Amino acid sequence: MKGDARLIIAKLRDKTPLSADELRWFATGLANGDVSDAQAGAFAMAALLNGLTDPERVALTLAMRDSGDVLNWDLPGPAIDKHSTGGIGDAVSLLLAPALAAVGAYVPMVSGRGLGHTGGTLDKLESIPGLDTEVSEDRFRQIVEHVGCAIVSATGAIAPADKRLYAIRDVSGTVESIDLITASILSKKLAAGLDALVLDVKCGSGAFMKTAQDARALADSLVSTANGAGCRTAALITDMNQPCCPSLGNVLEVMEVMEALTEGDASGALCDLAADLGGALLVLSGQADDTGLAAGTIREAIRDGSAAERFGRMVAELGGPADFVERWEDRLPAAPVVIDVMPLRPGVVSSMDGTAMGNVVVHMGGGRMTSGDEINPAVGLSNVAALGDDVGPDQPLARVHAASLADAEMAQQALQAAMSVSDGPTEIPPLIHDRIFP
Repeated sequence: MKGDARLIIAKLRDKTPLSADELRWFATGLANGDVSDAQAGAFAMAALLNGLTDPERVALTLAMRDSGDVLNWDLPGPAIDKHSTGGIGDAVSLLLAPALAAVGAYVPMVSGRGLGHTGGTLDKLESIPGLDTEVSEDRFRQIVEHVGCAIVSATGAIAPADKRLYAIRDVSGTVESIDLITASILSKKLAAGLDALVLDVKCGSGAFMKTAQDARALADSLVSTANGAGCRTAALITDMNQPCCPSLGNVLEVMEVMEALTEGDASGALCDLAADLGGALLVLSGQADDTGLAAGTIREAIRDGSAAERFGRMVAELGGPADFVERWEDRLPAAPVVIDVMPLRPGVVSSMDGTAMGNVVVHMGGGRMTSGDEINPAVGLSNVAALGDDVGPDQPLARVHAASLADAEMAQQALQAAMSVSDGPTEIPPLIHDRIFP
């Protein structure tokens, strides 16, 4: 169809329903330049202020997906994936993808880099020396087929309409639109040709969605839209009032994953979350009937070493050391300055400002202040005290890994301000707040 950006924007402004053809034309225009920056910004603002209907949101998602390459798979098992809305100490993908592969699923995970105060799965994986997540589509297919999982970066041919609209939203004050967040996340994920998807929607001080109400609204939008677009999808709303694991920073989070994989210890929040998300995926994809039993198979893959074996094969296929699983402690870079951060007073950890804690790592060089910044993979925080833990003269808040003493002292002061200590007992929030299935 021949479209008219001005007419489409006016209809959205006036709350007149848009057709799938109109949204398809607009997405194509975003990708090929027929839609100007001004028109894209006006569209985004109208969507933020007026919202999209359920059919419009599905149509926009599919149109943005179809603006570029869409993968198709011919595999002996389902192609499934997980997506997190972002948090701190969240290395679940590195644990879950090989565990799913070990139980017969295929995980073509197109992932992202750090955004704001949150860490990025690709940055964590690329802290392994020699590993490169930027591979061709053919190579991506080979790794998924041979190993069962591959975690890679998106090519420029994946959802180019979203790449354009994402940049416009960033500079036009429209990032908060749940409809556009939904279309952005799902257009990229569905371009991977998935049979099933589970979404980890974070909620709390370290998440983008701070309140339970906002997290629920996003989770509902994602689940209804993805299922409307033909992909079996569920969501878990999970807690981000403290880190998923007691480390923040690329190498330090990889170390947490490797300890779980190589020691066969499937306990702790990181493994609990991986098991619950994996169990949901196995049920969604028809590989299991009961989420609890399916979660148990994920834990067993971690315990028996089969997930570690898959992780090692993936690392080698992406250019990392072939003996990484056996010698990971020798292969990862270390920061030159390590100090313990003591609390300003003894007591119990009662709350954390997760965003501030994530920014501590960013300001030490563990994340990007601007898109072109180079990351120092070794810096970050380890041994982070959990909510309810006693801290005091012999029990630190955390351990700082820094490139310089000045950075370490800066991190110490910021961390002491970000972690509150009180006298009384602390209420510990549940790891999983809600489960949303189709």
